[in-house]
Amino acid sequence: MGTRPDSPWGTTMNSAPNDYGLWGLVFLNSVIFVGFAYSFFKPANLRDWRSFGAYGAFIVALFAEMYGFPLTIYLLSGWLGTKFPGVNLLEHDAGHLWWLITGRHGNPHFGALHILSFAFIFAGFTLLSKAWHVLYHAQRRHELAKTGPYRLVRHPQYIGFVAIMFGFLLQWPTMLTLGMFPALLVMYVRLAISEERDSEQAFGEAWREYAKATPRFIPNLFKASHARQAGGH
Repeated sequence: MGTRPDSPWGTTMNSAPNDYGLWGLVFLNSVIFVGFAYSFFKPANLRDWRSFGAYGAFIVALFAEMYGFPLTIYLLSGWLGTKFPGVNLLEHDAGHLWWLITGRHGNPHFGALHILSFAFIFAGFTLLSKAWHVLYHAQRRHELAKTGPYRLVRHPQYIGFVAIMFGFLLQWPTMLTLGMFPALLVMYVRLAISEERDSEQAFGEAWREYAKATPRFIPNLFKASHARQAGGH
């Protein structure tokens, strides 16, 4: 079914430059960001592959809309075309929907949300790297991972994945990734609980003591700061 020539989408497609259809960039960016995470996370079992696969699906869905076909722009084209009649919806900048909807002007790549998104993405990858390093050595020694990021929370690797995905949502929201994000949060919580059951079976009382003192996802920064000060005396 074709688009009506008088619709905002039809007018844009027929008369304005189209910054999409760049499937090579979709593939390249997907490989880079999935491969980068793999180099830090290195899935070792089925649970790891489930968490990593969910992240990978999010990344592919994101870049498919960022450079391939703008499904969200297409579905919202009637409303966007009416609200922003002078905007070419097929320009790349229009895909920064937070920037567009709030009526910002200029280059969205220098906006506060875009810069904040890079901070979350960088922090997420850094956390993945540090968490994997600790976990790898703990597994080799058949010990609980309790140092580094694991000193503050029990599941820093899942926090890292969530931080990366949240950063991309700040940068380039789509209907698909916005829908996937809460579902992935629920999935990561369930994976974390399943992982904890296995850890309790493997380490018994040592795990229970660790779990009692260490939050699952949200660090107690006041307690951590007090512990550091006490350890310094």
